[in-house]
Order: sequence, then C-alpha cells, then structure tokens
Amino acid sequence: MDGFLLQIFSGLANGSIYALVALALVMIYQSTHHINLAQGEMAMFATFIAWALIHAGVPYWVAFFLTVAIAFIGGLLVQRIFIKPVERAPVLNNVIVFVGLLVIFNALAGWIFDHTVKPFESPFPTQSPILEKFISGHQLGTLGVAMCVLLVVFAFFRFTPIGLAMRAAAQNPDSAALVGIRVSWMLALGWGLASAIGAVAGMMAAPVLFLDPNLMAGGFLYGFSSALLGGIDNPLGAVVGGFIVGVLENIMGAYVIGSDLKLTVALVLIVGTLTLMPNGLMGKKVVTRV
Repeated sequence: MDGFLLQIFSGLANGSIYALVALALVMIYQSTHHINLAQGEMAMFATFIAWALIHAGVPYWVAFFLTVAIAFIGGLLVQRIFIKPVERAPVLNNVIVFVGLLVIFNALAGWIFDHTVKPFESPFPTQSPILEKFISGHQLGTLGVAMCVLLVVFAFFRFTPIGLAMRAAAQNPDSAALVGIRVSWMLALGWGLASAIGAVAGMMAAPVLFLDPNLMAGGFLYGFSSALLGGIDNPLGAVVGGFIVGVLENIMGAYVIGSDLKLTVALVLIVGTLTLMPNGLMGKKVVTRV
C-alpha cells in the first residue's frame, strides 16, 4: 500500500508539470487553433537561461522570476516576428514554422550551452516537511509552485481587464475588434504568458531530469496528451488531464509496463483520445455546417 501511495503522490508532482505544459498549449491553441510544437523547446531554452543566471551568482528565486520575465518577452517576440506573418496562411505553413522554431531553439541551446548534461539545483529541501514517506521536498515544492501559477493565471483571466480582453480576443476576435480590443497584441500577450508558464515547468522539471537540449522532449508529449485528454480547448480540462496523466504514467510504469516504457503511455493516450474521444473529457463538441 505504501508503494502505491508513493506512486500516486509522485504522479501528482509530475502531473503538475504536465498540467503547466498542457495549459500553455491550450492557451495558444485557443487563439491560433494550432499546436505549438516548439512549446517544450522554448521551456527548455528558458531553463538554460535560469541555469546561466544561477551560475553567474544570481540567487535562485531572483533568477526564477527574471527567467519568467525573459520567457514572457521571448514568447511575445516569437509571436510578433514569426507567427503573426503566417497567422492567415494555410495550416501547413504554420506547422512548418512551428517545426522550424523547435529546431532553432534546440540547436541554439546546444550551440550556446553545449550538449553536456548539467545538474540544476532545486530550491527546496531534500526531505518533505509532511508525508515524507510518500513525497520528497522537491516534489512538494513543485506541486506548490504549480498550484500558485495556476491560481495566478485563473485570477488574471477572471478578474483583470487585460485578462478578460485576452479571453475575448481568443474566443471571438472579430467581435473583440469591434469593441476596440487590439486583438493582435492580445494574442501576442497570450504567447508571452504561455512561454512564461512553460519556463516554470522547465525549471521545476530540470532538477529531476537534469538539463540538456532534450530536457522537455518527453514533457511536451505528456503535456500534449494531457491537453488532448482534458480537452484541447479547455484550460481547466488541460490541468485536470495533466494530473490524470501524471498519476497514470507512474502507476503504469511501476506495475504494468516498467519505467523504461512509460513514454508509451503518453503516445497511447494521444492516439486513443484522438480516435475514441476527440473532444477530451471536458472539451466542447464543435459542429460545423458544410
């Protein structure tokens, strides 16, 4: 029983990271109706920036918030420079741009920071102050940081004028433009926020996975499967899906398929969800008249 509970709590900690990645994917999907294939690489590159700041002597939490701000600006610039020119182009053009961004960020990380695996320190103690039999200090801290980010994002979109304008621009850009909302800039802010959320996910994952240019390759697949499972157009569903995938991955890895094949859980969920339940658990069914 203790082993099972250990897998549950560990899965929730992993799931909090997948939930952040899934939320970032859903935010961009809502505004562009495309999956940002470079989301994981952008998060990885931001984590390298945090590593560089820490090794330059910047205190961890100062480096953390600086990295989040840099990632926000970087995501905004990516939208203005690379995405805006092709936002009305055919789908294939957008896919090519996303793949290009993935390759560029991966190559830049290897070129600037090299391909050696680097340790990334955790700001949390080794032992957890509660439930130390089932969860480590870093896992508990990861859960806490993820929940804080999710609450801040919820409050931002629910209670602030800019958040409400961003929601309006994503859901109905034509009507939003008619009431004076600068839709293009709202979408750019959405990209910046998604990039910042991804950076938090990367910095929480790096102490466990270690840091290299492929840090978020698996995390992106888990986040993508979480977004699909919860509903690719539903932010709350993406968060719920992240925790479900995290727990399911751990249980399957420990008791069914082994830890070496855990990544297949994400792949099976992606194929299964698209085949059997394309709207996900909480996504809305869209009917189009042809």
